Amino acid sequence: MGEALAPASALCSGVTHFVNGLVARRSDGVTAALHAQLAGTAVAVVAALASPSGGATAGDYWSGALSGTGTGVGVAFLYRAMAQGQMSVVVPVSDVGAVALPVLVGVALLGERPAAVAWAGIAVAVPALWLVAQAAGPGTDRHSAGPVTAGVPAALAASVGFGVQFLAMARVGADGGLWPVVVSRVVSVVVIAVVLALYRSPVTLPGRLAAVAGAGGAVGTVAVLLYLAATRHQLMAVATVLSALYPAIPVLLALAFLHERLTRRQTAGLVCAAAAIALLALR
Repeated sequence: MGEALAPASALCSGVTHFVNGLVARRSDGVTAALHAQLAGTAVAVVAALASPSGGATAGDYWSGALSGTGTGVGVAFLYRAMAQGQMSVVVPVSDVGAVALPVLVGVALLGERPAAVAWAGIAVAVPALWLVAQAAGPGTDRHSAGPVTAGVPAALAASVGFGVQFLAMARVGADGGLWPVVVSRVVSVVVIAVVLALYRSPVTLPGRLAAVAGAGGAVGTVAVLLYLAATRHQLMAVATVLSALYPAIPVLLALAFLHERLTRRQTAGLVCAAAAIALLALR
Protein backbone atom coordinates (compact mmCIF):
# COMPACT_ATOMS: atom_id res chain seq x y z
CA MET A 1 0.00 0.00 0.00
CA GLY A 2 2.78 2.43 0.94
CA GLU A 3 4.49 1.96 -2.41
CA ALA A 4 1.31 3.05 -4.24
CA LEU A 5 0.95 6.38 -2.42
CA ALA A 6 3.91 8.21 -3.96
CA PRO A 7 3.16 7.13 -7.56
CA ALA A 8 -0.46 8.21 -7.00
CA SER A 9 0.87 11.57 -5.82
CA ALA A 10 2.96 11.80 -8.99
CA LEU A 11 -0.11 11.05 -11.11
CA CYS A 12 -2.15 13.79 -9.41
CA SER A 13 0.73 16.28 -9.67
CA GLY A 14 1.18 15.51 -13.35
CA VAL A 15 -2.50 16.01 -14.11
CA THR A 16 -2.52 19.24 -12.09
CA HIS A 17 0.44 20.71 -13.93
CA PHE A 18 -0.91 19.73 -17.34
CA VAL A 19 -4.32 21.28 -16.66
CA ASN A 20 -2.94 24.48 -15.22
CA GLY A 21 -0.32 24.63 -17.95
CA LEU A 22 -3.17 24.84 -20.44
CA VAL A 23 -4.72 27.64 -18.40
CA ALA A 24 -1.37 29.45 -18.29
CA ARG A 25 -1.17 29.37 -22.08
CA ARG A 26 -4.48 31.18 -22.33
CA SER A 27 -3.96 33.70 -19.54
CA ASP A 28 -1.06 34.46 -17.20
CA GLY A 29 0.93 31.72 -15.49
CA VAL A 30 1.16 33.37 -12.09
CA THR A 31 -2.56 34.21 -12.14
CA ALA A 32 -3.33 30.56 -12.93
CA ALA A 33 -1.15 29.51 -9.99
CA LEU A 34 -3.02 31.87 -7.65
CA HIS A 35 -6.44 30.51 -8.54
CA ALA A 36 -5.19 26.92 -8.35
CA GLN A 37 -3.78 27.39 -4.86
CA LEU A 38 -6.88 29.18 -3.60
CA ALA A 39 -8.98 26.17 -4.58
CA GLY A 40 -6.35 23.82 -3.19
CA THR A 41 -6.47 25.66 0.13
CA ALA A 42 -10.23 25.14 0.34
CA VAL A 43 -9.79 21.40 -0.25
CA ALA A 44 -7.10 21.24 2.44
CA VAL A 45 -9.39 22.94 4.96
CA VAL A 46 -12.21 20.49 4.23
CA ALA A 47 -9.83 17.53 4.55
CA ALA A 48 -8.44 18.84 7.84
CA LEU A 49 -11.92 19.38 9.30
CA ALA A 50 -12.95 15.87 8.27
CA SER A 51 -9.89 14.14 9.77
CA PRO A 52 -8.70 13.70 13.36
CA SER A 53 -7.09 16.90 14.60
CA GLY A 54 -3.85 15.13 15.57
CA GLY A 55 -1.17 16.60 17.79
CA ALA A 56 0.67 18.97 15.50
CA THR A 57 3.61 20.72 17.13
CA ALA A 58 5.00 24.17 16.44
CA GLY A 59 7.67 22.43 14.37
CA ASP A 60 5.00 20.77 12.23
CA TYR A 61 3.41 24.14 11.49
CA TRP A 62 6.76 25.71 10.68
CA SER A 63 7.48 22.82 8.32
CA GLY A 64 4.10 23.36 6.71
CA ALA A 65 4.84 27.06 6.28
CA LEU A 66 8.25 26.33 4.73
CA SER A 67 6.63 23.77 2.43
CA GLY A 68 4.06 26.37 1.40
CA THR A 69 6.83 28.83 0.57
CA GLY A 70 8.38 26.23 -1.71
CA THR A 71 5.02 25.40 -3.24
CA GLY A 72 4.26 29.04 -3.96
CA VAL A 73 7.60 29.59 -5.67
CA GLY A 74 7.33 26.27 -7.50
CA VAL A 75 3.89 26.64 -9.04
CA ALA A 76 4.20 30.38 -9.75
CA PHE A 77 7.40 29.93 -11.74
CA LEU A 78 6.43 26.59 -13.29
CA TYR A 79 3.20 27.97 -14.75
CA ARG A 80 5.07 31.07 -15.89
CA ALA A 81 7.58 28.76 -17.59
CA MET A 82 4.79 26.73 -19.20
CA ALA A 83 3.36 29.92 -20.66
CA GLN A 84 6.75 30.67 -22.21
CA GLY A 85 8.14 27.34 -23.38
CA GLN A 86 7.40 23.81 -24.44
CA MET A 87 5.52 21.81 -21.81
CA SER A 88 7.51 18.63 -22.39
CA VAL A 89 10.72 20.53 -21.63
CA VAL A 90 9.96 22.91 -18.77
CA VAL A 91 8.02 20.47 -16.59
CA PRO A 92 10.86 17.91 -16.36
CA VAL A 93 13.40 20.71 -15.82
CA SER A 94 11.32 21.87 -12.85
CA ASP A 95 11.76 18.41 -11.38
CA VAL A 96 15.56 18.57 -11.05
CA GLY A 97 15.69 20.32 -7.70
CA ALA A 98 12.57 18.48 -6.52
CA VAL A 99 14.51 15.22 -6.72
CA ALA A 100 18.03 16.33 -5.89
CA LEU A 101 17.50 18.53 -2.83
CA PRO A 102 15.39 16.21 -0.60
CA VAL A 103 17.39 13.09 -1.50
CA LEU A 104 20.72 14.76 -0.76
CA VAL A 105 19.44 16.16 2.53
CA GLY A 106 17.89 12.84 3.49
CA VAL A 107 21.11 10.92 2.90
CA ALA A 108 23.64 13.54 4.04
CA LEU A 109 21.87 15.08 7.05
CA LEU A 110 19.07 12.78 8.17
CA GLY A 111 20.97 9.50 8.07
CA GLU A 112 18.63 7.79 5.63
CA ARG A 113 20.14 4.71 4.03
CA PRO A 114 18.10 3.37 1.11
CA ALA A 115 18.68 -0.27 0.12
CA ALA A 116 20.79 -1.10 -2.93
CA VAL A 117 17.75 -1.65 -5.15
CA ALA A 118 16.40 1.77 -4.13
CA TRP A 119 19.75 3.36 -5.01
CA ALA A 120 19.48 1.68 -8.39
CA GLY A 121 16.02 3.19 -8.84
CA ILE A 122 17.29 6.65 -7.89
CA ALA A 123 20.20 6.24 -10.31
CA VAL A 124 17.80 5.31 -13.12
CA ALA A 125 15.49 8.24 -12.29
CA VAL A 126 18.22 10.83 -12.82
CA PRO A 127 18.87 10.04 -16.51
CA ALA A 128 15.12 9.54 -16.94
CA LEU A 129 14.52 13.16 -15.98
CA TRP A 130 17.34 14.39 -18.21
CA LEU A 131 16.17 12.36 -21.19
CA VAL A 132 12.55 13.47 -20.87
CA ALA A 133 13.73 17.08 -20.74
CA GLN A 134 15.32 16.84 -24.18
CA ALA A 135 13.51 19.01 -26.69
CA ALA A 136 11.05 17.54 -29.14
CA GLY A 137 10.82 18.75 -32.68
CA PRO A 138 8.81 21.82 -33.65
CA GLY A 139 5.18 21.40 -32.74
CA THR A 140 1.95 22.91 -33.84
CA ASP A 141 1.97 26.17 -31.86
CA ARG A 142 4.25 28.81 -30.47
CA HIS A 143 4.77 26.86 -27.24
CA SER A 144 6.05 23.80 -29.08
CA ALA A 145 8.53 25.65 -31.26
CA GLY A 146 11.52 27.83 -30.53
CA PRO A 147 14.74 27.26 -28.61
CA VAL A 148 15.08 24.67 -25.89
CA THR A 149 15.90 27.40 -23.37
CA ALA A 150 12.45 29.03 -23.59
CA GLY A 151 11.01 28.97 -20.08
CA VAL A 152 13.97 27.08 -18.62
CA PRO A 153 15.18 29.82 -16.21
CA ALA A 154 11.72 30.02 -14.65
CA ALA A 155 11.54 26.21 -14.56
CA LEU A 156 14.85 26.05 -12.67
CA ALA A 157 13.51 28.53 -10.10
CA ALA A 158 10.45 26.30 -9.79
CA SER A 159 12.67 23.26 -9.22
CA VAL A 160 14.19 24.83 -6.11
CA GLY A 161 10.73 25.63 -4.80
CA PHE A 162 9.49 22.09 -5.32
CA GLY A 163 12.60 20.71 -3.63
CA VAL A 164 11.85 22.81 -0.55
CA GLN A 165 8.20 21.72 -0.71
CA PHE A 166 9.05 18.01 -0.69
CA LEU A 167 11.74 18.35 1.97
CA ALA A 168 9.69 20.45 4.39
CA MET A 169 6.44 18.50 4.05
CA ALA A 170 8.28 15.28 4.85
CA ARG A 171 9.25 16.79 8.22
CA VAL A 172 5.62 17.03 9.39
CA GLY A 173 5.19 14.45 12.13
CA ALA A 174 3.05 11.35 11.69
CA ASP A 175 0.71 12.60 14.43
CA GLY A 176 0.54 16.13 13.08
CA GLY A 177 -2.80 15.76 11.35
CA LEU A 178 -3.64 17.83 8.27
CA TRP A 179 -3.63 21.36 9.64
CA PRO A 180 0.06 21.81 8.71
CA VAL A 181 -1.06 21.14 5.12
CA VAL A 182 -3.62 23.95 5.47
CA VAL A 183 -0.85 26.26 6.68
CA SER A 184 1.21 25.19 3.68
CA ARG A 185 -1.58 26.05 1.25
CA VAL A 186 -2.27 29.43 2.86
CA VAL A 187 1.41 30.40 2.80
CA SER A 188 1.64 29.32 -0.84
CA VAL A 189 -1.18 31.73 -1.72
CA VAL A 190 0.64 34.58 0.04
CA VAL A 191 3.90 33.80 -1.80
CA ILE A 192 2.14 33.64 -5.17
CA ALA A 193 0.40 36.94 -4.43
CA VAL A 194 3.83 38.52 -3.88
CA VAL A 195 5.14 37.09 -7.16
CA LEU A 196 1.97 38.25 -8.90
CA ALA A 197 2.54 41.80 -7.62
CA LEU A 198 6.19 41.75 -8.69
CA TYR A 199 5.27 40.78 -12.25
CA ARG A 200 2.14 42.96 -12.23
CA SER A 201 0.05 40.02 -13.35
CA PRO A 202 -3.75 40.27 -13.39
CA VAL A 203 -5.65 39.00 -10.39
CA THR A 204 -8.73 37.59 -12.12
CA LEU A 205 -9.32 34.92 -14.73
CA PRO A 206 -12.31 34.42 -17.04
CA GLY A 207 -14.91 32.22 -15.37
CA ARG A 208 -14.21 29.05 -17.31
CA LEU A 209 -10.44 29.29 -16.90
CA ALA A 210 -10.84 30.04 -13.20
CA ALA A 211 -12.93 26.89 -12.78
CA VAL A 212 -10.36 24.77 -14.62
CA ALA A 213 -7.50 26.21 -12.59
CA GLY A 214 -9.45 25.59 -9.40
CA ALA A 215 -10.08 21.96 -10.32
CA GLY A 216 -6.40 21.53 -11.05
CA GLY A 217 -5.49 23.09 -7.71
CA ALA A 218 -7.84 20.72 -5.88
CA VAL A 219 -6.12 17.72 -7.45
CA GLY A 220 -2.79 19.29 -6.51
CA THR A 221 -3.76 19.31 -2.84
CA VAL A 222 -4.69 15.62 -3.12
CA ALA A 223 -1.17 15.08 -4.47
CA VAL A 224 0.33 16.76 -1.38
CA LEU A 225 -1.82 14.66 0.96
CA LEU A 226 -0.74 11.48 -0.81
CA TYR A 227 2.92 12.50 -0.63
CA LEU A 228 2.61 13.24 3.09
CA ALA A 229 1.12 9.79 3.63
CA ALA A 230 3.88 8.23 1.52
CA THR A 231 6.63 9.76 3.69
CA ARG A 232 5.06 8.03 6.67
CA HIS A 233 5.27 4.62 5.03
CA GLN A 234 8.72 4.73 3.39
CA LEU A 235 12.01 6.63 3.38
CA MET A 236 11.75 10.28 2.41
CA ALA A 237 14.36 9.84 -0.35
CA VAL A 238 12.35 7.03 -1.93
CA ALA A 239 8.97 8.74 -1.58
CA THR A 240 10.41 11.92 -3.05
CA VAL A 241 11.88 10.27 -6.12
CA LEU A 242 8.66 8.35 -6.80
CA SER A 243 6.50 11.45 -6.34
CA ALA A 244 8.85 13.51 -8.48
CA LEU A 245 8.35 11.29 -11.52
CA TYR A 246 5.26 13.38 -12.30
CA PRO A 247 6.77 14.97 -15.49
CA ALA A 248 5.98 11.78 -17.41
CA ILE A 249 2.27 12.58 -17.08
CA PRO A 250 2.28 16.02 -18.77
CA VAL A 251 4.58 14.67 -21.48
CA LEU A 252 2.18 11.82 -22.28
CA LEU A 253 -0.87 14.10 -22.13
CA ALA A 254 0.83 16.67 -24.35
CA LEU A 255 1.60 13.89 -26.80
CA ALA A 256 -2.01 12.70 -26.82
CA PHE A 257 -3.92 15.99 -26.74
CA LEU A 258 -1.52 18.72 -27.89
CA HIS A 259 0.09 16.65 -30.63
CA GLU A 260 3.59 17.33 -29.36
CA ARG A 261 6.15 14.90 -30.66
CA LEU A 262 8.56 12.85 -28.56
CA THR A 263 12.13 12.27 -29.60
CA ARG A 264 13.78 8.91 -29.12
CA ARG A 265 15.54 10.32 -26.05
CA GLN A 266 12.26 11.35 -24.46
CA THR A 267 10.79 7.92 -25.13
CA ALA A 268 13.84 6.34 -23.52
CA GLY A 269 13.38 8.66 -20.55
CA LEU A 270 9.80 7.50 -20.01
CA VAL A 271 11.01 3.88 -20.10
CA CYS A 272 13.67 4.75 -17.51
CA ALA A 273 11.01 6.41 -15.35
CA ALA A 274 8.93 3.22 -15.39
CA ALA A 275 12.01 1.20 -14.46
CA ALA A 276 12.76 3.58 -11.57
CA ILE A 277 9.27 3.09 -10.16
CA ALA A 278 9.64 -0.70 -10.34
CA LEU A 279 13.05 -0.67 -8.64
CA LEU A 280 11.98 1.68 -5.87
CA ALA A 281 8.84 -0.36 -5.24
CA LEU A 282 11.06 -3.44 -4.75
CA ARG A 283 13.35 -1.70 -2.25
